[in-house]
Formats: sequence, C-alpha cells, structure tokens
Amino acid sequence: MSFLITTIAMFSFWILLSGEFTFILITSGVVSSLIVAYLSHDIFIGKADIKSETGRVFRFFRYLPWLLWQIILCNVEIAYLVLNPKPLVDPQLVRFKPDLKTDLGIVTLAHSITLTPGTVTVEATREEFVIHAIWQKSAEGIIDGEMQRKVKKIEGDVMEIEGEKSV
Repeated sequence: MSFLITTIAMFSFWILLSGEFTFILITSGVVSSLIVAYLSHDIFIGKADIKSETGRVFRFFRYLPWLLWQIILCNVEIAYLVLNPKPLVDPQLVRFKPDLKTDLGIVTLAHSITLTPGTVTVEATREEFVIHAIWQKSAEGIIDGEMQRKVKKIEGDVMEIEGEKSV
C-alpha cells in the first residue's frame, strides 16, 4: 500500500512541476515515480496500518475543538494579565515527565502547549518536557496534565515504540 501511495504522490509532484503532457514526459514521469517509490516507499510512508492510522486521525480531529477552546481561554487569561493593574506575571520554568510513548504524542503535546498563549515548550523529549509559563496558573494547568491525557488518547491503545509494537 505504501508503494502505491508513494508512486501516486511522486507522479503527482512530477506533473505539478512539469506542466507538460506529452507522451514521452508522462512516460518518463511514470517510470521515474515507480523507481523512486520502489527505493523510498518505506521511508516516505513507512509500514502503515491503515485502520489504526485512520483512528488516530479521527481522534486528532476530535482533539482540535478542545485545543482551540483552550487557546481562546488562554487568550482571555493573557488579556486579564495585561489589563490587570497588579503585576501578576510570574515567569517560571516547569519540568515534568510525559506519559507519552510515541513521537506523534510528544510532538502533538509540545506544539499544543506552545500554541496556547502564555506557555512555550522549551524542550521536549520522551524523558522530560521543559515549559516556560508566564504565570503560576499557566504552570498549574500544565502540571494538571489534562492536555497530556487528551494527547495520550490520540496515541491510542497500540503504540509503536522504536519500531516495536506493544499493546
């Protein structure tokens, strides 16, 4: 399946760049796409399990409205900080160990934290996250771990860890 998807992607890219539709160019595009797909389909797509990947995509799309709501709430929170006459800003670095097993989970959590105003992911690994929070309430929200629990649901039950599958 990954060979077919890679071939189609390569040929589509060939057509997009070429813009010519003569027989010789189309033929050389097909041949080149087949060769590139044969050599690189495992790198481009990998061994995809369509059923589990489709589930991850749907779980991610269910996660997006929640993330957008958190972004809105954090924007209101930052406006409160800026407009409040008392200086409430108390920047701090927060460290925590993530409970995520895949690169997808680590990247999704890191970007989700950075997207929410008032927090920035400084470092993200499987062993430790380092987050800069603009005030105590933002830091507590990260330590609370609700976002991490939601991202863990995206990962699903079957997680690939360094090429091995575990249930």
